[in-house]
Amino acid sequence: MDLVPALEEPLKQPLKSVLGPATAKVMAEHLGLHSVGDLLHHYPRRYEERGQLTHLADLPMDEHVTVVAMVADARLHTFASSKAPRGKGQRLEVTITDGSGRLQLVFFGHGVHKPHKELLPGTRAMFAGKVSVFNRRLQLAHPAYELLRGDSDETVETWAGALIPIYPATAKLESWKIGKALQTVLPTAQEAIDPLPEGLREGRGLVSLPEALLKIHRPHTKADIEDARSRLKWDEAFVLQVALARRRHADAQLPAVARRPKPDGLLTAFDDRLPFTLTEGQQNVSKEIFDDLATEHPMHRLLQGEVGSGKTMVALRAMLATVDAGGQAAMLAPTEVLAQQHHRSVVEMMGDLAEGGMLGGTEHSTKVVLLTGSMGAAARRQALLDLVTGEAGIVIGTHALIEDKVQFHDLGLVVVDEQHRFGVEQRDALRGKGKQPPHLLVMTATPIPRTVAMTVFGDLETSVLDQLPAGRSPIASHVVPAADKPHFLSRAWERVREEVESGHQAYVVCPRIGDEEDDPKKSGKKKSPEDEAEKRPPLAVLEVADQLAKGPLQGLRVEVLHGRMHPDDKDAVMRRFAAGDTDVLVATTVIEVGVNVPNATAMVIMDADRFGVSQLHQLRGRVGRGSAPGLCLLVTEMPEASAARQRLTAVASTLDGFELSRIDLEQRREGDVLGQAQSGARTSLRVLAVIEDEEVIAEAREEAAAVVAADPELENLPGLRTALAALLDEEREQYLEKG
Repeated sequence: MDLVPALEEPLKQPLKSVLGPATAKVMAEHLGLHSVGDLLHHYPRRYEERGQLTHLADLPMDEHVTVVAMVADARLHTFASSKAPRGKGQRLEVTITDGSGRLQLVFFGHGVHKPHKELLPGTRAMFAGKVSVFNRRLQLAHPAYELLRGDSDETVETWAGALIPIYPATAKLESWKIGKALQTVLPTAQEAIDPLPEGLREGRGLVSLPEALLKIHRPHTKADIEDARSRLKWDEAFVLQVALARRRHADAQLPAVARRPKPDGLLTAFDDRLPFTLTEGQQNVSKEIFDDLATEHPMHRLLQGEVGSGKTMVALRAMLATVDAGGQAAMLAPTEVLAQQHHRSVVEMMGDLAEGGMLGGTEHSTKVVLLTGSMGAAARRQALLDLVTGEAGIVIGTHALIEDKVQFHDLGLVVVDEQHRFGVEQRDALRGKGKQPPHLLVMTATPIPRTVAMTVFGDLETSVLDQLPAGRSPIASHVVPAADKPHFLSRAWERVREEVESGHQAYVVCPRIGDEEDDPKKSGKKKSPEDEAEKRPPLAVLEVADQLAKGPLQGLRVEVLHGRMHPDDKDAVMRRFAAGDTDVLVATTVIEVGVNVPNATAMVIMDADRFGVSQLHQLRGRVGRGSAPGLCLLVTEMPEASAARQRLTAVASTLDGFELSRIDLEQRREGDVLGQAQSGARTSLRVLAVIEDEEVIAEAREEAAAVVAADPELENLPGLRTALAALLDEEREQYLEKG
């Protein structure tokens, strides 16, 4: 929302005098701040009160703190060490006090010279660093500090003033330096153009944007902060909802061909052969979809369904209805394994109805083709031909379907599986393949809380399938603490053996593949803090498979599956597993979505703490798909008190995906969830918290719909147009990255 030339001014060039090129460079590289506007929208994480700041008596351990205090004492010591054997090592110990307590600061080596000159007894300064303990005393080692010169109360007031903003900072740029830079550019906040329509702002008693920016960076009272945050939350929610409302509005203007199934066509023939009845949920959702398909503007529907709730069946019936009405249907899957799996299961479900144009095909049959990037040239040519002639009513494929070469005879319906892996632009590319825009059905097995659905999928209508089909078995989940109780892990492998002995199969899932390219030591990639803490890379498929085959699962048929295998090899492994020729499949998360082997009843997830909550829930959904009960074991070495263990306990305690998605959201920053969930713009949420601010989002959605209905081009709202352009630019960049 960097709205005007003054705010668009880059931090680097014209403002050399203000920030200095070095600071501007750190801001750009480490904080993603490039313009004055970006800096103004870099909000404080929290605020310290002067009283809180100066209480040395209750400093928290291992936290970064900022304190204002006076130097009581400073002593330089020399000592001998391996680096300075002749007693030339230097250590500066400074004691500071604030009346409530004392704290020791230490500086070593060359770092002692500057503080030795500056931190003289009686000097007041602001210190920032991480609190640690040495010799049972609290200390800050090598803290950054800012002298409060002049000793006039005013300096201390401006620094330790009523409320000191503490900014999200980096090791290279302390919070107060960001604060100083902000004070420099704050006057330009007056020029920020307000994106909110005046009526809306006044009606809701919100402060203006310039006032909100001033209050968030230089508050005098807590009420100032509240005012600013309420206003800035509204900005984020409203501009995002306007973008979605405009997309809905534009989609509603598009023409589409109504697709009504023939009374005694393919769909009826298919339904007549079903060996089971659809659940009530499947019937209701199907009705919503068929009603949408019968209208003359394109359906845009999101189908959320728990793992195993029968979404594929609902989607297949919608595709058959479209074929009945003379159109073609395309199903887009995120991976080749999944596209092949869907193709197999659709052909199996349809039987001879999928043999259109072939001997043995029935009167109402159609052809079902597969199209993926790795197909051989001849098979690919034939598939493309079947699509362009209309011979194939149903095509299932990966991104390969979006390519320019792919032409349809009459594309009527697009089904996108696992939507959060596709950007809106990819949906649009496929949509452009129809003579008129096709209807769109988007499916996800990741349950999405209502607010996220409003934010991320705000341009789609939503249907929810929350009943499991009859005959599905419950899944028991347990955490296996391998470090605390190694015998639990031995028991886990015994359980896998028992399942195989009773005629079933099992999955073992690992976070990593384990061939050389994947080795973090060799790739020079930075490790995550957890990796650093544990000093070992995540377990890898190839190593684990080898250890199991030679050890606890010796004698069983163990195979591996991972994303770097040749597609034909992957397919062969999956076929053998599906046919029951393999007992244990050791795999990466390539099996996360859509893999359907009803005879697989057990899953062991190694290093389960390395996976997200919804990912674990998805993986677990691969077992218990038949009549035998499922078992999911979450193996971890994390200690009992850790957040990671609590997360795993939560997953083990409930099979309700919506409950888990809430836990997931509360534990992670929305940015991550929303960033994965679709595409750009979501990460631009700085003060809006998707779970807590449900009300703001719902109200902003209503207001946005009203504004767009009255003025679709926003001709009378230049400020909002500008804010929207800034948001969508950011969004486009994100798409390009995701492409």
